[in-house]
Amino acid sequence: MTANAGNTRSRQARSHPDRLARYRGTVKKSRRQAASRLASDKDPIAEAKTSTPIAPHVTAFFGQRLPIERHASENTRDSYAYAFRLLLAFASKRLQVTPSQLTVEQIDAPLVLDFLNDLETTRGNGPNSRNIRLAAIKSFMHFLEYRVPSAIEQIRRILAIPVKKTESKLVRHLTAEEMQALLDAPDPTGWKGIRDRAMLHLCYAGGLRASELIGVRLDDLKLQPQPSVLVHGKGRRERCLPLWKTTTSALRAWLAARGTVPVPELFVSARGESLTRSGFEYILRKHVPTAKQHCPSLTTKRVHPHVLRHTCALTFLQATKDLRKVALWLGHAKTQTTEMYTRVDPAVKLEALESVVPPKLRSGRFKASDKLIAWLEAATFMSTKKPSK
Repeated sequence: MTANAGNTRSRQARSHPDRLARYRGTVKKSRRQAASRLASDKDPIAEAKTSTPIAPHVTAFFGQRLPIERHASENTRDSYAYAFRLLLAFASKRLQVTPSQLTVEQIDAPLVLDFLNDLETTRGNGPNSRNIRLAAIKSFMHFLEYRVPSAIEQIRRILAIPVKKTESKLVRHLTAEEMQALLDAPDPTGWKGIRDRAMLHLCYAGGLRASELIGVRLDDLKLQPQPSVLVHGKGRRERCLPLWKTTTSALRAWLAARGTVPVPELFVSARGESLTRSGFEYILRKHVPTAKQHCPSLTTKRVHPHVLRHTCALTFLQATKDLRKVALWLGHAKTQTTEMYTRVDPAVKLEALESVVPPKLRSGRFKASDKLIAWLEAATFMSTKKPSK
């Protein structure tokens, strides 16, 4: 009946021009109202999909998720924060908005992939650094899954980004002569030279990471009855290491020159503040040119704090021949991590080579053929080739 009534009104409107105009206006008005209702129904959803600010979630991730829920270490939080500074700066430049105005929907998989590629091309980072930044982003995306369920598909695409394969190269290390030249580089007649010499000796003797070295406190150092140092290692693994006599002598000299500085750390800067990792890297780079003058072979090597750790590991491996002891000394959670030093030390391979009986070699002497016969064989071979058409 409704359809028939509508047809009747349309015929009546066509028969009277005034009614026809009013009818058309009514139809257009009803269409506009219907379109506006549809738009109003879709606007909240569309707005929710495109305007979820990312700043509150980043704040909750670093303020609650990492320190409270995960109890992540300070080094982990610093690494993740640096990764997000790079990511948000890249996204801000790409999208022409301030970092605080970025939304969750704008950080999608294509943008993350472009960011990772930019790390390698523009910043010159290697695959290892790229994978570390990607791990920080994935950890945040796992946290975001339960806070923004509407972006689950976008988050899963980011989580599906694979890590990049890395090369397994031999670890770089120093020889005994090169290491001694580096330890002798600081001038022990000044305050900074005494400090630098003690830092280099302790870093090498303990096989310490840069973060472990600057984190050593005065209470961690024990000089009586047996000199030792308590190291707060990676993954909250503590280890107590005995000290060599030369290392103990260097540390005693530094304690006498350090004075009463209101800082709990053992090593401090010239302003009486705690040292940073970049500060120790600067100290090491400062003494490398002096060491090169006494040991020219250092000119072909790149010396950084982890090289001292590798050198210590190889020294202990050659002395003990025990991979487990080296792992305990370095604070490795698994001995599989320490196995990379066995690929550098040739002594392990030589022992294996000497314990195996080599296969016998068949005796015989090489006899050169006659020159004429050799020429004829070459000529016969050449004649067998098909002539070119």
